[in-house]
Amino acid sequence: MTTQTIEHNAEHHAEPIAPDRKTRDFYVEALQTLDQNHLEYLVGGGYAMAYYTGIARNTKDLDIFIRPGDRDRCLKILSDAGYKTEFFYPFWISKALEGDAFIDILYNSGNGIAVVDDEWFEHAAPVEVHGYPTRLVPPEEQLWSKGFVQDRDRFDGADVNHLIYACGRTMDWDRLLRRFEGHERVLMAHLLLFGYAYPTERDRIPASAIARLESAIRSEPEPAEKLCRGPFIAQKGYGTALREWGYTDGRLKPHGPLAPHEVAQLPQP
Repeated sequence: MTTQTIEHNAEHHAEPIAPDRKTRDFYVEALQTLDQNHLEYLVGGGYAMAYYTGIARNTKDLDIFIRPGDRDRCLKILSDAGYKTEFFYPFWISKALEGDAFIDILYNSGNGIAVVDDEWFEHAAPVEVHGYPTRLVPPEEQLWSKGFVQDRDRFDGADVNHLIYACGRTMDWDRLLRRFEGHERVLMAHLLLFGYAYPTERDRIPASAIARLESAIRSEPEPAEKLCRGPFIAQKGYGTALREWGYTDGRLKPHGPLAPHEVAQLPQP
């Protein structure tokens, strides 16, 4: 795949607050191991946020993103290198651990929507992490995955706002809107909140993007049954609707991407 350099204002670029030397060595050596075995990955999480927005903060781990089909080989490569590996959720996330430090290995999002596909790699941004050359999750896919994190114990709305602030004028809005197809209200809600948080910066969002979202929302089909899509944005917040009020979980096939056994693995409200 061809890596494309994404143009951003250089003043935004930063790294998270550096962890201790042992943890940094673990991160870099694990990335080197994957590169030596020709397994493609992208760095995301706090490292991508710091690079795109310039907001440096402590990160508890390193997030890497791989294609779902590479999951088992990735875990074997890291296990053979001497790291402890764990399945967390087979369809979503695994881990590699070295002492108290760990790497989250993601190939999907917790709601099953943001599957890592080839486009993540085609639009990746080249960068150095702790002096090691690698590539970052594109800002569009970073926003896509964060846009659905709206639970009561974690809300990534400020991260979404700062991605729009830093990257909105150069973002591929066609691709971003395609990513949110069927979930246009989620993106629209974030765009409205951005305009509230930064009222003098509303022009960072193209008017055409707002118009396309409005059109998609107006033409939404009416569900044939009582459907609750709330668990897409808050895994723990809609248990009463599902258990007592007779609503079907919108994450479940055929309405969503997940099978019943996959939903059963997730934190229950």
